[in-house]
Amino acid sequence: MKNISLLLILSLMLSVSCTAQTKKTDAKAEQTATTTAEPQKEVLKKVENVMKEVVIETSLGTITMVLFNETPLHRDNFIKLANDGFYDGVLFHRIIQNFMIQTGDPDSKKAAKGQRLGSGGPGYTIPAEFLPQYTHKRGAVAAARQGDQVNPQRASSGSQFYIVDNPAGAHFLDGQYTIFGEVTNGMDVVDKIAAQPKDQGDRPVTDIKIVSVKVVEKK
Repeated sequence: MKNISLLLILSLMLSVSCTAQTKKTDAKAEQTATTTAEPQKEVLKKVENVMKEVVIETSLGTITMVLFNETPLHRDNFIKLANDGFYDGVLFHRIIQNFMIQTGDPDSKKAAKGQRLGSGGPGYTIPAEFLPQYTHKRGAVAAARQGDQVNPQRASSGSQFYIVDNPAGAHFLDGQYTIFGEVTNGMDVVDKIAAQPKDQGDRPVTDIKIVSVKVVEKK
C-alpha cells in the first residue's frame, strides 16, 4: 500500500497547474486536394515518415531525442515551438531523481529564485495521443498536463514535457500521459540534472536551463 500511495503522489505531481487557458486551437487540419498524382503521394509519404531528431543543449550538457511520427500533433507542435525559439532559456523547473525531470514552462525564463513554477504554457492544449506501443520506460519523453479533475480528456500541456529518469520506468503513468518521443543520447545528462540539489517544490536550487533546441531529420 505504501508503494501504491507513493506512485499516486508522484502521478499527481506531474499534473501541470496551468493558468486558465481560454484560447482554443482549431483541431481541424487543412485538407489538401485529393488530385495529387500517385508518384507525388509516394514522395510526400516518405517525407512524412522521416523521423525528426531533436538536439537539446542544456547548461549541464546535450540531450538528443527523436519525435514519434505516430503522435503527429505533439511532434508538429514541438517542432514549431523549437523552431520559434520558444524553449530557449526555459528552465528545468521540476526534478525528482529516479522518476523524471520536467521543463517547458515559459514563465521560468525570468523566474526569481524560489518561485514556484509549472503553470505556464503557450495558451493552448493538445489532444491526447495515447499509443500502447509507447510506454513510460527510461528515456521516454512525454507531455505534462493538468489533472483529471479539471482535464478529463487528458489533453496535454502545449509546451511542458518530462523525461523519465527511473531505470525501471514509470509505467503507472502509461495510458494517462502522451508519450511523443524518446531520448537516444544523453541520458547521463538527464541523470545529472535529476541528481541536482532542489528546494521543497522540487525546483533545482541552481537554475538548469535549455540553451537551445535544434530539430533535424534523422538519417
